[in-house]
Amino acid sequence: MRGEAIIIGAGIAGLAVGRALLQDGWDVTLYERADGLPPTGTALGMWPEAMAALGRLGVADAVREKGVLQRGASFLRPDGSTFARVASREPAYLVSRPVLHELLYEGVLERKVRWSSAISDLTALPDADLIVGADGINSRVRHTVTGHRALPRPLGTVACRGVVAGSVDEVTETWGDGRLFGITPQDGRTTNWFACVREDVLGEYDAGLSNGELLAELFGDWHRDVARVVSTVNHAQIDRRVLHDSAPLRSMARGHTVVIGDAAHAMAPNAGRGACEALIDAAQLADALGAARTIENGLRAFDQSRRRAGQRTVRLSRFLNRMSTARRFSGVRQRTMSALARFA
Repeated sequence: MRGEAIIIGAGIAGLAVGRALLQDGWDVTLYERADGLPPTGTALGMWPEAMAALGRLGVADAVREKGVLQRGASFLRPDGSTFARVASREPAYLVSRPVLHELLYEGVLERKVRWSSAISDLTALPDADLIVGADGINSRVRHTVTGHRALPRPLGTVACRGVVAGSVDEVTETWGDGRLFGITPQDGRTTNWFACVREDVLGEYDAGLSNGELLAELFGDWHRDVARVVSTVNHAQIDRRVLHDSAPLRSMARGHTVVIGDAAHAMAPNAGRGACEALIDAAQLADALGAARTIENGLRAFDQSRRRAGQRTVRLSRFLNRMSTARRFSGVRQRTMSALARFA
């Protein structure tokens, strides 16, 4: 079926579902509070299911061309010794957020996005057959779907992220006492880095330290690859944020309104699946609507196919967040690697 769709949010989920619905003959309008596509952003892992969704959207080949092939990751101790390796069963790709946004946007959605358009009241929107909430972890559309204010849950950890010049050959995560530091290749011959630290660990350091000074205190004496990245970070470009995830929803849809991506199942970044789940949501929502006789039936089918799958990934990501930032190095972390290996 086809109709008029309003999409709140033009992040990865919003752009992807807008592109998919347009391809299926829908008339779509996207509302986005930002004033344009993001100029910076971290590297995103595109696992096989996400690559299949990107194929449905017509951009998988471009992601393969612009992204960096990834076949696994090494997990290290602060001294640089390896305690685990995880190999992907199928190839995955790392692509930066700005590049992925551009690929989803270009050639299809240029005249469909209303930038600088924050939506606070859904009742003020024009009439539409479908409303899609792709408005992120603090989604207002989610409140409409749940019937109450559904707030994200704190994870007790803080993340810092950024990009430095130069390239690396492999993905590594180094796990220490209540903290981790990750390094990945990224398109444009740059290196993506990320750190995750427990809030109680941060409480042991001077609150007056800048983000750059804090990184040096936390990771400056770790093995040389981490120390090199920390020493070259542009302190003004560090993205720091407190991490949250979503409590499970009873349904992703209500009436002709549905939430997807982080609006439905925001997750810790530790499994590297947030962008993947958003892309899968977008493709499967368009497919479910295309196969249904009514919008309500299509949304019901979509909810049945995606809600529990998304919630499983939220739980896994929360588990990995907790284990990777444990206060001591123990056998529990080895079991964490088994979970990673099954998921890869």
